[in-house]
Amino acid sequence: MDLTFVFPCLNEERCIAACIERVQRTLSADPTLKYEVVVGDNGSTDRSREIAEGLGARVVSVPERGYGAALRGGIAAAEGKYVMFADADGTYFYENSLELYRRTVADAADMGIASRLIGTIEPGAMPTLHRYLGTPVLTWLINTLFNGKLTDCNSGFRCLKRTAYETWDIRASGMEFASELLIKALKNNARTVEIPSGLRPSPVERQPHLRTWRDGMRHLLFILSERPRLFEAKGLFLVILASLLQAIAAITGPVSVGGVVHIFDIHSQTLLLLAAIIGAQLYLFACMLYLQSKDEPLKLTKRLIQMDEGSLFFLLMSLMVCFGAVVLWIVAQWALHRFSGLNRANELIVWAHFLCVPVTMALGLLGVHVLRKARQ
Repeated sequence: MDLTFVFPCLNEERCIAACIERVQRTLSADPTLKYEVVVGDNGSTDRSREIAEGLGARVVSVPERGYGAALRGGIAAAEGKYVMFADADGTYFYENSLELYRRTVADAADMGIASRLIGTIEPGAMPTLHRYLGTPVLTWLINTLFNGKLTDCNSGFRCLKRTAYETWDIRASGMEFASELLIKALKNNARTVEIPSGLRPSPVERQPHLRTWRDGMRHLLFILSERPRLFEAKGLFLVILASLLQAIAAITGPVSVGGVVHIFDIHSQTLLLLAAIIGAQLYLFACMLYLQSKDEPLKLTKRLIQMDEGSLFFLLMSLMVCFGAVVLWIVAQWALHRFSGLNRANELIVWAHFLCVPVTMALGLLGVHVLRKARQ
């Protein structure tokens, strides 16, 4: 079999027949092409299965719910060297199927994408929010973080070389399947091509499965989860820079620049403390992401993640003792002044900085090691 066309399906009896017929009519234009149509049924309770089978499609049941799960189930059952898929809602230009397949094969590509944004989007086919904000922003993020040259990361009309797809370890079960497929392909240096296509309005009576904010957030979370180095580098940079400036502030005290601007006073120090804590949180977030990522962390990060449990224990205890000692010192100073105002805010912020940031890091590492043990 040269090509398998997969439709994900959940109660699509209003549209499935027209979608299958349009694909069959297009692909049959090439008499040498051996193809099949597979429907990944996600538990339809209407006549979708019956209609699809009546048109010669092979229906496979996919118990795990979700758009990505339905596609993964359909692709797993495919017999073609190439697998193409599109939504069964009647919105895609299925007439581009043959062109997409031929372009993918001719360019020896691992993935071909029918881009909606460089094609014809009919009036009412795509919400304004999706067209001018959601899809462009997510596409820009993927291109920036993973060195892509895509125009439409959310296109649900694609052609895959099955042998390449099987090496990408695709796991998403929801709408984020689209982002995972692109990111895993780019991280594996897969060759991708695009053709202009478009989008039509869905039938008025059809209830869309897409939920804008939830699914958009799923895409965003997945994109960020695949780039731990971003948070690792930015987090370390913030912690080091803010701590260095805080140390300078502790040595020099408030400094007047040109008699107008005052730096390293209590307000600057407070902002530096906040920046360092945010940096620590970003860095710890990266550590957690590395637990499930195949990306290679920095040597420092790797050592912290793989730290011996005994070393972790003594690190935590040492920091707790230091923290307690400083608190006792502050209380003692306060008592000596009969619990009146100490007027040592600048000193306290410095102490807070160089204790709170390490304690935050240590407690975060404790969480990382708990998760690491749970995964093992």
